[in-house]
Amino acid sequence: MQPSLEKLRKFFRLEHENGYGNTAVIGGLARILDYWEGEARNEMVAESLVQAVAATLGEYASLAPEGRAEALKTLWKQIQDKVPEAAVKVQAPRSSPPRAVAEASEPVSAPEGSAEEAVRAPKAARLRSQPGAGTSKRPIALNASLTVLAGVGPRNAAMLARLGLETLGDMLYYFPRRYDDYSQLKPIRDLFYGQQVTVIGTVVTAEARQMRGRARSIFEAVINDGTGGLRLTWFNQPWLVNRIKAGEAISVSGKIDQYLGRLVMTNPDWEPVEVDNLHTNRIVPIYPLTQNVTQKWLRKLIHQVVTYWAPKLTDHLPDTLLDAAELSDLGMALLQAHFPDSQEELQAARRRLAFDEIFFLQMGVLSQKRDWQSVEGRVFEVDTDWLEKRLSALPYALTNAQQRAVEAIRTDLKAGRPMNRLLQGDVGSGKTVVAAVAAAMVTAAGAQVAIMAPTSILAEQHFHTFRDLLAEEGGALSTEQIRLLVGDTPEKEKEEIRSGLAEGSIKIVIGTHAVIEEPIAFADLQLAVIDEQHRFGVEQRAALRSKGTNPHLLVMTATPIPRSLALTLYGDLDLVVMDELPPGRQPIPTHILIPQERERAYTLIRSQIEEHRQAFIIYPLVEESEKSDQLAATEEHARLQKEVFPDLKLGLLHGRMRPDEKDAVMLAFRDRQYDILVSTTVVEVGVDVPNATVMLVEGANRFGLAQLHQLRGRVGRGEAQSFCLLIPDHEDAVENERLSAMAETNDGFILAERDLQQRGPGEFLGTRQAGFASSLKMASLSDVALIEKARLQAQALFERDPDLQEPAHSLLSEALGRFWSGGKGDLS
Repeated sequence: MQPSLEKLRKFFRLEHENGYGNTAVIGGLARILDYWEGEARNEMVAESLVQAVAATLGEYASLAPEGRAEALKTLWKQIQDKVPEAAVKVQAPRSSPPRAVAEASEPVSAPEGSAEEAVRAPKAARLRSQPGAGTSKRPIALNASLTVLAGVGPRNAAMLARLGLETLGDMLYYFPRRYDDYSQLKPIRDLFYGQQVTVIGTVVTAEARQMRGRARSIFEAVINDGTGGLRLTWFNQPWLVNRIKAGEAISVSGKIDQYLGRLVMTNPDWEPVEVDNLHTNRIVPIYPLTQNVTQKWLRKLIHQVVTYWAPKLTDHLPDTLLDAAELSDLGMALLQAHFPDSQEELQAARRRLAFDEIFFLQMGVLSQKRDWQSVEGRVFEVDTDWLEKRLSALPYALTNAQQRAVEAIRTDLKAGRPMNRLLQGDVGSGKTVVAAVAAAMVTAAGAQVAIMAPTSILAEQHFHTFRDLLAEEGGALSTEQIRLLVGDTPEKEKEEIRSGLAEGSIKIVIGTHAVIEEPIAFADLQLAVIDEQHRFGVEQRAALRSKGTNPHLLVMTATPIPRSLALTLYGDLDLVVMDELPPGRQPIPTHILIPQERERAYTLIRSQIEEHRQAFIIYPLVEESEKSDQLAATEEHARLQKEVFPDLKLGLLHGRMRPDEKDAVMLAFRDRQYDILVSTTVVEVGVDVPNATVMLVEGANRFGLAQLHQLRGRVGRGEAQSFCLLIPDHEDAVENERLSAMAETNDGFILAERDLQQRGPGEFLGTRQAGFASSLKMASLSDVALIEKARLQAQALFERDPDLQEPAHSLLSEALGRFWSGGKGDLS
């Protein structure tokens, strides 16, 4: 008999024992339909039976006990007729039903995995879960609302929902944000100021008193462990007078403080020593909280759920993978991640759970890559002679890196499936030229190309570059076939561009998100190019793709991304790296100055301006804050203009300005209307200003190396020697040592690797994967070894069973679906 019918049989038996009081399930028998119907259909139970069960249980609550008994008898007779092995005798009701199932002491009557089991189950022993053993499905009770837990009513459930906790399963994966290690008990005589410790002692005195002149109270106790005494103080907790009494032994955990020369502990966690030391005398988990939710209460709830359910889980990873990756099983990992027995057990648990996250991420991107490659893409055969002619017409020879990128794109375009390539190049490596050549390959066959940039000013820059490269005398296209479409394009011109795109006379359109907005339509869009792609959301990329039928996609980024991170975040894309600068690009000397040397920076800026050059001065904030002593752009712009450079013209640029205001300032700076541009990091991606030769960054320690490298790339774009000056907030040897990497190398990839090690992956994530980053609760994207291990295991499994159809992979398929359910579905 199918498990779903067996569960139904057990529910009916329990309902009979309870006198048909509709108490076998909290909330009534009809509550089981929430999960039972889907489970029954998955097991291929006849649809007529599923409908009969739904109809009977749906009206069950409205019947009298005698009617309920008859309804269940009739229903089970139908089941027996269809499924002969289903055999249970449903009897008439007794005169007085027993206690409700929620009060029963043994869970034998309810099927394993039911919501009732979660309520009634005694605390489980810490048993290892058995990978591959037991049921092939996740226990249904993990989908149960938290209201099945004792002490959690609708009001408390609403508070927990603010933490994202709605089901028992959510509790299992709500991990601590940190841990306090109270596992090393100390005798009182060995305590010293500042220690975080656990002490066990006998209460010598305990009393409450009011504070003088205030409506506040103090409860004080003194404990003694035979080696010495320790005073404990709690503020505004008068009820403790009835909880902590002289002569009782208690365990207290907290930080040792000092008052009037004596050691004290203020507001410590405490427990009677007879109880299980859940809050003290161990490594204690500290969870993220919300208003009205206390640490101790939440910890107790999670302990109740985790210690019972974690050992009952069937591991979603198959035995072969667990052995190959040398991982602990899931149940033990969840137990130890919440309530570790030792630091070693905690690290092993975190490693296992982090592996899961990276593994799921890799399986997802591999699946997306396969799906994208499974559709047909238009074939573009690029003749060698034609390509050589086009390349020779460029104003300069391509670097070896650019040639490799062009050849990779050429191969993609003739493969018969849509190109899905990431072009990753350092600042100034010439990505735009490669994109222009790719556009020429497609437009030569009569198709259309769309280029999307994050800002109007960058779109305009690309527009001029494309026209210079493709529409000059002897070029492949006319100037009218390459158009710019941004927010402030005049409406008459917009209508002209829309018409030209729809009829196919315009071959290349370059713009911001305006190119994907309705009513834009293309006659034959075959190539989409997205610049600085990490600044676009997945919805925008999907909208651009939807403008054509399986168009080829080329995404570009100037942010150097470490290989380990690129393989993880962009595993669905084919990666080509341009790590070579064009001839003539000079390295930019970078110097670190202490704040007292700021005048030296101003002297260099003035000397460069006297040679008709320009300079950037970057600040970490827009405006000064009471909470920070960081310098801010608006105030410093006024100070510099008045006190330091009164004879020069200074522009101001920051993120709170409207897009048209930003563009106007940048264009004015490019056109030399300003000598100095005072700005926040909004200039990180912006227009080329070949005349700018100095980049001064204030508060440089506030930025990642990758971001500093991007800022440095704003200068050095002309023939003159350029300089980068970094001034940290304060003279700090560690920070200055970190920043010294900027002075050591101009290689963005080396800096990116250091940034990943020092600051983590935040610098590189941008807005990619709208729902993915929040899913990584345990994994560190700087753990290269774990990433490589998970990636190799995912590739091996994907090659063998890409759709996870083997029976041993059914649970893995479910877990993978849960992991990705929060995302937007399109990574690239």
